[in-house]
Amino acid sequence: MKRLFLTITALLMFVATMSAGGKLTLPDITSGKFAAKTVNGINPIEGTDTYARISQDGERVVCCSFKTGKELSVLFDVKNTMGCKIDGFDDYVLSPDGKRMLIQTKTERIYRRSFKADFYIYNIESRRLDRLSDGDKQQIPTWSPDGQQVAFVRGGNIFLVKLLYDNAEIQVTKDGKFNEVINGLPDWVNEEEFGFNSALTFNADGTMICWIRYDESKVKTYSLEMYKGMKPAKEEYDTYPGLYSYKYPKAGEDNSTVSAWSYDIKSHKINRLQVPLDADGYMPRIKPTNDPMRIVVYTMNRHQDDLCLYAVNPRSTVAQLIIKEHVDKYVREEAMEGVKFVGDKILLPSDRSGYTKLYIYNMNGQLQRTIGDGNYDITSVYGYDPKTGDVYYQAAALGATDRQVYVTHKNGKTVRLTDREGWNTAFFSGDFQYFVNTWSDYNTPYVFTTRTREGKLINTIEDNKAVKQLVSDYGFCKREPFSFTTSEGVVLNGWMVKPKDFDANKKYPVIMHQYSGPGSQQVTNSWSAGSMGQGGAFDSYLAQEGFIVVSVDGRGTGGRGSEFEKCTYLNLGNLESKDQVETALYVGSLPYVDKDRIGIWGWSYGGFNTLMSMSEGRGVFRAGVAIAPPTNWKYYDSVYTERYMRTPKENPDGYATNPIERAPKLHGALLICHGTADDNVHPQNTYEYSEALVQADKDFRELFYTNRNHSIFGGNTRNHLLRQVAQFFKTELK
Repeated sequence: MKRLFLTITALLMFVATMSAGGKLTLPDITSGKFAAKTVNGINPIEGTDTYARISQDGERVVCCSFKTGKELSVLFDVKNTMGCKIDGFDDYVLSPDGKRMLIQTKTERIYRRSFKADFYIYNIESRRLDRLSDGDKQQIPTWSPDGQQVAFVRGGNIFLVKLLYDNAEIQVTKDGKFNEVINGLPDWVNEEEFGFNSALTFNADGTMICWIRYDESKVKTYSLEMYKGMKPAKEEYDTYPGLYSYKYPKAGEDNSTVSAWSYDIKSHKINRLQVPLDADGYMPRIKPTNDPMRIVVYTMNRHQDDLCLYAVNPRSTVAQLIIKEHVDKYVREEAMEGVKFVGDKILLPSDRSGYTKLYIYNMNGQLQRTIGDGNYDITSVYGYDPKTGDVYYQAAALGATDRQVYVTHKNGKTVRLTDREGWNTAFFSGDFQYFVNTWSDYNTPYVFTTRTREGKLINTIEDNKAVKQLVSDYGFCKREPFSFTTSEGVVLNGWMVKPKDFDANKKYPVIMHQYSGPGSQQVTNSWSAGSMGQGGAFDSYLAQEGFIVVSVDGRGTGGRGSEFEKCTYLNLGNLESKDQVETALYVGSLPYVDKDRIGIWGWSYGGFNTLMSMSEGRGVFRAGVAIAPPTNWKYYDSVYTERYMRTPKENPDGYATNPIERAPKLHGALLICHGTADDNVHPQNTYEYSEALVQADKDFRELFYTNRNHSIFGGNTRNHLLRQVAQFFKTELK
C-alpha cells in the first residue's frame, strides 16, 4: 500500500493536449500532459558496457552504449519479423545468453504487480517470432540459464517449453486451481505486501525448476460486487450485478499454507523441499545461486521479525540455514527486497543497528563486511563487482529528503558518485564500468545522464527540457522546503507551495496533503514529490486557485532511521495524526495563513490518517478529503497489518485506535471517496465508517466510483475525482 502514489503516477496516460500555456486545468493534469519523459525498459547486458532498451516510439528494442547513450544495433523491430506478425508489444525479457527475447503483448493487468499476456519467443539473429504457447495467456515466463527453456504459469500451474525440441510444451504441475492452489505465483497478499510477482526459478544449470506453492483453500473469500459500468463496460452485468470473489486474508485470519518444491526436468520427478517453517509462516522469496545444488528460500515468522535464508539442495531437498536475521519489531519489506546474491557473496540490508546498513556474507553465512558508517539509511543496493569488491548503493547520507549514489571500495573507502543534491538513482553496466544516473529535485524534471564508475559525466541522454519549458509556461509554483519542531520536541520536514502572486500581507487558506504510512516519504527533494506526481501539477493547480499547499512527513515515515520509522509500532494512526495536527498548528501560526481555513487530504493510508487527524481531538481542520481509506485495521490484510500491529487478539488496544471508534469526535466537513471494486482497501471500510458517522449524527459527503480499483482511474474517472477534491476545498475553505 505504501507504493500507492508511485502506482498512481505510472497509471497516468501520456497524452498531450493542444494548449500552449496559460492556466492549469484538471484535464491537462489527468491527461499526463506534464509527465516527464523517462528512459524505458532498460536492461544492462551482463558482462558488457551496453544495455537494451525500448525505443522512444515503442516499436523496437535497441542495444545502446552506456558510454554514449547512442544506439548500436536493433535487437527487435515489431515491423520486421519472420514467422508470426504482431501489431505492437508491451515489454520484453532478454535471454541470459542474449540470443533471444520474450516479447510481451496484449497484457491484462490482474493486481498491482501481476498480469497475464501473450508471449512470443524471438530469435535475434534469424528475426523469427514464434508463440510461446498456443494455450491461454501466460504469466511470469522465466528463462533457463542457458536460454534453451522457458517456464511459465497458467491457471495456477507451471508449464515448461523446450526450444531445442521444437518448442515442445510440458505441464509440470496439475493441482493448480483458482482460489485453491497456486504454483509459482504469489497469492494476493504475498504479491501486494512482499512486493513480488514471481515465485519460480531454475537452478544454475537449468536441470531443475523450483517454486513456492500456495494453498489458499483455508483463506476466507472476499467478494466485490461488479456492475456494467462504462469505459470499459462489462456487458455481462447489464441487468444483474455479478461478483469477483478472491482469497483475501484479513488481520488475524488464516493465510495460505506455503511450501517449496522442485521438479527434475529429465526424470520428471517432483519433490517437496525440506525447508523448516512455522505452520503460519511465510516464504517471501525463492532465488537461484550460481551453484546448481543451491537454491535459496526465504522464510519469515508471522510476526515478521525473523528472516531466515536457507540454502536448499533441489535434488536431495535438504535445507541448511545460512543466515537468520532478527530485527526489533519487524524486518522492513524494502530490506528484504534488497537482498542480492552475487557470485559467492550475499548482500543483506538490515536496520539492526538503528539505521539500514549493508552486511556482506559469504555463501556459508559468515559475515565479512559491513557497508555504511554513519547515522543514515542505505536505501537501495545497486550491485557488487566481484572483480574489485566494490559495492554500489544509494543512501540518505545528506539527509532524509536527499538521495545520493555511493561506492564503497574493498579497502573500506567510500566515495560519493553523484554531484547534485536532490534525488539520484542509478543502474550500472554489466561490467560496472558505467552507470546511468537519474537526477531530479523539487523543481526540476528528471535528467538522465551516463557516467563513468567514478561518477564523471559522459553524456546526457534525456534532460526533459520540453517539460521544463511547459512547466514554466503554465506557471508551476515552486515547492519550498521547511522544517519545524512540534510541541513534543520532534523535528519534522515539509514542503510548501505558495500561489504565484503570493502576498505576505494576505491570509491564505491551506490544504495539507500527506500519506504518513510506515517507511513512506512524501517530502523528498525530487520531481515525483507532490500529491499526484508530474512535478506537483495538482498542487500547483490548487495554488493557482488561491491555496497554500503543504506536505509534512510525520513520525513513522522513512529515511530517518528505525527509531523514527518504527515508533508507531502497535498503535498506527496515533502519532501520525498528532503530527499532522501539530503541522496545522505550526502553519496556522504563520502570519500569511488563516488558521481557521486549513484542510487535509490523503489517499489510502493518507485517507486513514486524514480521518484520524480530523478526529484527533484538537479541532484544527475545517475540511478534509479521504480517498480509499482503511477505517479499521481488522478489515485490512494480514501481512501488512500484522507487520505493524500484530493480530487483533494480541493487540486489542492498538486496533481500537481507528477512525470508526473516533467517529463521534470528527471535526470539520468531510468528503470520503472509494472505488467499488477496490481489491486492496475494500469498500467495506467506507461503508462501515459512514454508518458510524450516521449513528454519531455527523454530516458528510461520500462518492463511489463504479468498478474502479484502489487507484480510481479509467475513462474520465480521475478527472472527475480531482475536480471533486478541488471543488470541495473551494466550497469549504474559501
